[in-house]
Amino acid sequence: MRPLLRAAVMSTIAATALSAQAPPPKDPEAGLAQLALTNAPAKGNAKLTVTTPAFKNMGDIPFENTQYEGNKFPGLQWTAGPAGTKTYVVIMQDTDALRNGAPILHWTMIDIPPSTTKLPAGMTEAPAGSMFGPNMRGTMQPYMGPRTPAGPKHRYHIQVFALDNSVSNESMQSYDAMLGAMKGHVLSSGEVIGLGSAPSK
Repeated sequence: MRPLLRAAVMSTIAATALSAQAPPPKDPEAGLAQLALTNAPAKGNAKLTVTTPAFKNMGDIPFENTQYEGNKFPGLQWTAGPAGTKTYVVIMQDTDALRNGAPILHWTMIDIPPSTTKLPAGMTEAPAGSMFGPNMRGTMQPYMGPRTPAGPKHRYHIQVFALDNSVSNESMQSYDAMLGAMKGHVLSSGEVIGLGSAPSK
């Protein structure tokens, strides 16, 4: 079999296996009440449109963007926040699994400058002026993609917040401290949700 044809066949097989996994549990999501978007709402419910080149909203997250294969950052883009936006914060949470009573925190990035509305696929370092925030492993942690256990798919919320302040000091303490500093300062927000699953055996 020619290399290109073989690659196409293998890609089709992988995509079929991924889509064959059971869908997420029916709503409500276990951690929805603790989601960052729920607890730090935007003033006037103002919205950002958030997208990623790796998957559509509520689409399957490619394995290369998970801990199972490559852990490559999928890339992210959002519409500009309103006047008064000083920084952006990105928070990625799994609401179908709880850890210490809260959604699993996979990744955060803070102090993203207002002129930045796009993070490239494969990014390994924070852009100038920004920094990695806390995740379940501690503070200043890089992207940590899904490692969904066997069973139903999990929903991964990649949320973007336009803030009128900076939360860098609080983010060095904990996620809760960072979220507390965000409350009342969110000018607009949005998210894209990806579905993660375990590889088929």
